[in-house]
Amino acid sequence: MKNILIPYFFCIILTIFIVVILLTQNYAITIDNNISSNVVCINNEYIWPVIGYNRISSYFGKRNAPTKGASIYHSGIDIAAPTGSNLVSIFDGKIIYVGFNGASGYTIIIQNGNMKASYCHVHNSYLPKLNTIVKKGEIIGKVGPKNVYDVPNNPYKDNNGNPTNGATTGPHLHFSIKVDNQYVNPLNILSFQK
Repeated sequence: MKNILIPYFFCIILTIFIVVILLTQNYAITIDNNISSNVVCINNEYIWPVIGYNRISSYFGKRNAPTKGASIYHSGIDIAAPTGSNLVSIFDGKIIYVGFNGASGYTIIIQNGNMKASYCHVHNSYLPKLNTIVKKGEIIGKVGPKNVYDVPNNPYKDNNGNPTNGATTGPHLHFSIKVDNQYVNPLNILSFQK
């Protein structure tokens, strides 16, 4: 019986070793923006935040600011998706922030331990309740419109002077992840898989 268990034990140890190496390396992931299938994440630990949409219109890191008020250091990724597209929780967690958050527009933040996932420029008509416990894959909101009219003294405007959902040029999800209160490239955690 012992001889039969040794190979299984070895496989388990090897699998754990490989997972630890993958999760601690700062490796680059090549993105194919033409993938049309849904996307999931490494080891199914996390899932993609926008159902059915995966084209990244702005990557993590240094960039040219697309509009007034937008940062030249992009703390997350922008996922192009039409208004009303479903947003899902990438992990089990607790909603710790819901509201208008300056340049981020309407924002939902979910926390799981030392990790926080921020969903920005979301729809103001589909906001969850603060302190709600959510499960991985649960719909938590929708991609918001470019223009919002219910924020008093909103300093963000489009070229026509209409108030916008934060510093945005159109509907999309700005998605960011913090680990131990430090922004990390979401694509080091999330990975495309056909």
